[in-house]
Amino acid sequence: MTIRRVVLEDAETLSQIGSDTFYNTFKGTCTDEDMNFFLFEYYNIEQVKKELSDSNDYFYFAEVDSKAVGYLRIKEDYTAFEKMKQWKALELKRLYVVEDFHGKGIAQALTDFALDFAKEHCYEVVWLGVWEHNYRAQKFYKKIGFEYTGHKHPFPIGNTPQTDLWYWKFLNNEQ
Repeated sequence: MTIRRVVLEDAETLSQIGSDTFYNTFKGTCTDEDMNFFLFEYYNIEQVKKELSDSNDYFYFAEVDSKAVGYLRIKEDYTAFEKMKQWKALELKRLYVVEDFHGKGIAQALTDFALDFAKEHCYEVVWLGVWEHNYRAQKFYKKIGFEYTGHKHPFPIGNTPQTDLWYWKFLNNEQ
């Protein structure tokens, strides 16, 4: 497995893997109409290209045999959680792995990569939102040292209410 930065020429692949992994994570939690609206809104090619064109928005693929099997999005972004402004904070905005590769260390490798990136760039804390009913992800993040902040965040899919729980991990200058 290798991890590499996603480039603009990868927009179609990122759009597809993003849409597929989001759908597989949240299928059955909202109406088909809401899901289709969300996937179109956030994973259409133009939106993906816009995000990839932002030099402060970092996307990375995890690849096995040169095929993307997971991806990570990290960005210094305080808009969703103003409390984070008191620290130099990196948001782990997305981490998704193709279902056939769950349990194969891909999520761990991507998370380790994000934490190494944060340490290298002198971030004090890494934070993320995880869906309140994604118990597998919550267990994974807790196992690697993330803690629930006590804060929740609405994350609707279309007109279907959803809630994310915010987790953080302080780096304490770990090297």
